[in-house]
Amino acid sequence: MSEIIIAATPANGHVAPLLTVAADLVRRGHEVTFLTGTRFKERAEAVGAYFTALPEEADYDDRRMDLEFPERGQLPPGPVQLGFDVKHVFGDPVPAQYEALRRLLADVPATAVITDNLFLGALPLSLASGPDTRPITVSVGVSPPPPATGWGPEVHMDAQRHLEKLFESVGVSLPEFVLTSLITVPDHYLQLTVPGFEFPRDDLPSSFRFVGPLPSAPAGAFERPSWWKDLSDGRPVVVTTQGTFANVDLEELVVPTLRVLADSDVLVVAATARPGGVEDVRNLMGTVPGNARVADFIPFDLLLPHADLLVTNGGYGGVHTALRHGVPLVVGGVTEDKPLIAARVEWSGTGVNLATARPDDAALRSAVNTVLSTPSYRARARELREEIAGFDALETIAELVAARRG
Repeated sequence: MSEIIIAATPANGHVAPLLTVAADLVRRGHEVTFLTGTRFKERAEAVGAYFTALPEEADYDDRRMDLEFPERGQLPPGPVQLGFDVKHVFGDPVPAQYEALRRLLADVPATAVITDNLFLGALPLSLASGPDTRPITVSVGVSPPPPATGWGPEVHMDAQRHLEKLFESVGVSLPEFVLTSLITVPDHYLQLTVPGFEFPRDDLPSSFRFVGPLPSAPAGAFERPSWWKDLSDGRPVVVTTQGTFANVDLEELVVPTLRVLADSDVLVVAATARPGGVEDVRNLMGTVPGNARVADFIPFDLLLPHADLLVTNGGYGGVHTALRHGVPLVVGGVTEDKPLIAARVEWSGTGVNLATARPDDAALRSAVNTVLSTPSYRARARELREEIAGFDALETIAELVAARRG
């Protein structure tokens, strides 16, 4: 048995994957301490981990980003907003995150510290000393690896100067551009995808490894709705969702998909992924189309085996869940890392990139019809399904832990 610290940026898209890792390590007999935001305490303890809260200055609620970071909402999506996020959402917590890790390590003789790739407070741990005198550091790529280019020069330099000062305040220096350091500084960088879904690059260090996506959390006690049998009535099944984060305004993608396909010979299943979503759809549409089925929550590992297409705003986990089931995609998202993910969907041939979070009806209808009528999209999604089947992220992480213990 090893003692392991897992630290996650306090946002659901970062915490949820690492809870899957924590649950697996606990199942294997390891003792796990989970460091993240206070709102995730019950979920961490439910998988058998000990919970430690981040200091207040490093904790925030990602469901209220406009309240937590009022300036952010005034910035346009793209490089400018990304620069703000790197500086303030992920950068400013560095001193408090690092201090929290140091305090934990004073009490917990951990052999490994596992973090999501944007928990920047772990980088000083790697930089302050060599791996022989500290736990190994493992960074898990829960979002696409950052591009080497694509930033405006002013944004690039402003974010870099800001981060350099933060790292100097804790006694270390960034060896290179901060987004490059995310990959090069940890002892191990594990990207939760496969080579077939990633642009070819020749600048990745030997510590970088593709490990495939994580498995979905168990569905639990899910009662299939009365319409579940309709999934097998012979019509193509189109699933639409805006994921678990950007799902406040369902008129971005969910409602338009229901509307533009209302007269098509398909079955449309909308997963709102939040409480009250079904009622909100009814209020927005007046009458839900006869070929539509709407639910607040549906386990995708149960739903996607029936699907012919997923229309989504492009979260990293959701896209990979679709690909694990060989389902092609129509993707529309412009915030966070979604443009990077949508670009990979397009490049890999597994779907169509709408390049907007609010497509017009004609563009959305055309994209859906294109994917459903073009066999190559389904074929490529199935090829990636087979590639994904050859990877086991949890086993890779367990092997790293075991090797360190030895």
